[in-house]
Amino acid sequence: MSTFETVLRLLYLVSATTFVLGLHMMRSPKTARNGNLLSAAGMTLAIGLTVAWVATADAFHVTAWGWVALLGGLAVGAVGGVWGAKGVHMTAMPQMVSLFNAVGGGAAAVVAVAEMMRALDAAHSGAELTVPVGLDILIGAITFSGSLIAAGKLQGWVSGAPVSFPGSRLLSLISAAGGVAGVVWLVAAPGIWPLVVVAVAALVFGVLMTLPIGGADMPVVVSLLNAFTGLAVAMAGFVVDNDILIIAGALVGAAGTILTKLMADAMNRSILAIMVGGFGTGDAAGPGVTTAGADVRRADVDDVALQLAYASKVIIVPGYGLAAAQAQREAGELGKALLAQGIEVAYAIHPVAGRMPGHMNVLLAEADVPYDQLKEMDDINPEFETADVALVVGANDVTNPAARRSGNPISGMPILDVDKARQIVVIKRSLGHGYAGLDNELYANPKTGMLFADAKKGLTSLISALKEYAA
Repeated sequence: MSTFETVLRLLYLVSATTFVLGLHMMRSPKTARNGNLLSAAGMTLAIGLTVAWVATADAFHVTAWGWVALLGGLAVGAVGGVWGAKGVHMTAMPQMVSLFNAVGGGAAAVVAVAEMMRALDAAHSGAELTVPVGLDILIGAITFSGSLIAAGKLQGWVSGAPVSFPGSRLLSLISAAGGVAGVVWLVAAPGIWPLVVVAVAALVFGVLMTLPIGGADMPVVVSLLNAFTGLAVAMAGFVVDNDILIIAGALVGAAGTILTKLMADAMNRSILAIMVGGFGTGDAAGPGVTTAGADVRRADVDDVALQLAYASKVIIVPGYGLAAAQAQREAGELGKALLAQGIEVAYAIHPVAGRMPGHMNVLLAEADVPYDQLKEMDDINPEFETADVALVVGANDVTNPAARRSGNPISGMPILDVDKARQIVVIKRSLGHGYAGLDNELYANPKTGMLFADAKKGLTSLISALKEYAA
């Protein structure tokens, strides 16, 4: 091994270390931004090392047009990534993550196809190559098509409700079996046609796997497809014998798998049940002004502002309705207004609030809400009993006491104990159902006042009324 290759591998190890440290730092909102920057720096180093390796290694013979393609691809990818990240609204971040998953899985599959074609031309395609190639194409193609459908569901281009058609289950099983059979065929008799079978079957299965999954299960699906992306990248590392791809892919795969399990547990649903077909998007028009057979109590802005002004402790519970209305800044301003009056404020974050893991934390952090006010479910639940007011903004199923009873779609799902607060206020446009299609029993609680309004407008009105009381 030459000195250059030794230095290259050592620097790859440095890059891999930054991934591990960055991932660890992303566990907390306080350090997540720096963790992201550290990981990005490690990836920049890894890309630079790879370009240097290609430029100097005897195994590569890159033509002038090859360098144009390589450097042009880097430029397009960098510009596209920066433009996309800066231009996307925080409420659309889940869609962007799904698109990134699609790009990662698709790129890994393309690498495997290209390497396999090169090996076939050289008549060198043993099992040590065909096995990772087959798995790479299988996982990468599933990730590519499945992530595109997930992004379409999140964006509204594809129905967020579970989508199926006669024979869809059978076709899904056939495509899954076809993909596995194609991998076996590729290992037994390397050639172009096995590659085609694996790729087509995997692409079809990715679509059929994601279509029947409802919008409420999207946080789990995004995490699962992220894990698939990592596995595909790791397989690509085995295909091209690149340590950094193997390490980075394994980290992403492991983190995505753990997060998928955590999200499924937070919804009290098995991953298998989610993949078979989950909740729809819900939030349909509500049944007049009653829920669960009981009248609900309306509240106006002045009533709620008065409750908040005389409270000692307020817990704000944000949900997807807040994200959809892009009302995170108003929620942050309300918190600051309450703090200015000496009122204790905390934000209760359910694990599946929003449309992807950590979505609500990122939204509120963007609105400059102090990190120490963001409380995870297990930490905040004991505090509801001491809260004078629990203010629910656009959250539904994650606050429904029906989860504590058996026999309904959300039975056993961990919820925020909002109903234990002394007074409850819910800001919502209507009495529409959540994703699970259930009436929220919290709305009929005698302690609950319903402020029917768009999250942004309702919070803005509350801020103005609260300032008048303060004056």
